[in-house]
Amino acid sequence: MEATERIAEKLTRASQKFFYDVTTKLDWPATLDHSTWCMSPELVSLHGTPLWDEMDDEARRKLAFYEIAGFFSMTLNGERPLLEGMSHRIYTLEKRLPVLEYLHHFLDEENKHMMMFSGYLRRYVGKVYPEKKIPFARPMAKGEEDIAFFLKVLIVEELSDYYNVHMGHDERLPKIIRDINWTHHVDEARHVHFGRNYMKQLWDQHTPAWSPEQLASFRGWLVDYINASWRDFYHPGVYKDAGFADPYAARKLAIESPVCRAHRQKCSERFLSNLVDSGVLPAIPELA
Repeated sequence: MEATERIAEKLTRASQKFFYDVTTKLDWPATLDHSTWCMSPELVSLHGTPLWDEMDDEARRKLAFYEIAGFFSMTLNGERPLLEGMSHRIYTLEKRLPVLEYLHHFLDEENKHMMMFSGYLRRYVGKVYPEKKIPFARPMAKGEEDIAFFLKVLIVEELSDYYNVHMGHDERLPKIIRDINWTHHVDEARHVHFGRNYMKQLWDQHTPAWSPEQLASFRGWLVDYINASWRDFYHPGVYKDAGFADPYAARKLAIESPVCRAHRQKCSERFLSNLVDSGVLPAIPELA
């Protein structure tokens, strides 16, 4: 039995052991107190910038209330195409029974995550912040579309997981926010383990036939996509709802801030290191 099948069998047993009914798992309060921290302050996008220093505590907590909604929206928007793409690939890309069985658990858990995030946003914010990335069609080498898909999956899961782990243990936050973050982390730990292995399998299978130009082009696209994914953390709609007179100026300041750039690099370190270890990237890039 190949490594991917052994991993899939192990993860299937874990998914069965920790199976839950998403409709009863969470205890939804009637309202949320906007005066409390709804996102860990050190994770708020403007933390450490001059704008943050100018804000009083009430304004910071108001921003945190909308920032967690922006973060949940970003994750929700990232998981929707994940579900669509995985559903499309589940029987065309894979024929091994242990892997297929786990992919069904994978899809079930991602659907539960969407229910959790949309449930929070519907109850307490009344909307989902739209995604800002615009996809561009480009010619692809053999196998590149599937490799790119699983890398997109990992980007969504690994960047959000850094935040999930931190907020899942933050006693300053309401219990419902801690519970959503920790539930997402527990499932995503399995998804990341599988995704890393499966992506590596596809990489080793297809890329030896790629030309140096195709390989360089793909690596350039990947770093650009990671940077674009980080841009989604700085949503002008969040800044507008938090009361900023010029939300696009706030976004620009945060993106260009050396403090925020260092934060992005730190949060991405584990993910980028794995890409180097897998041979996807030749070295850890400096993110924009």
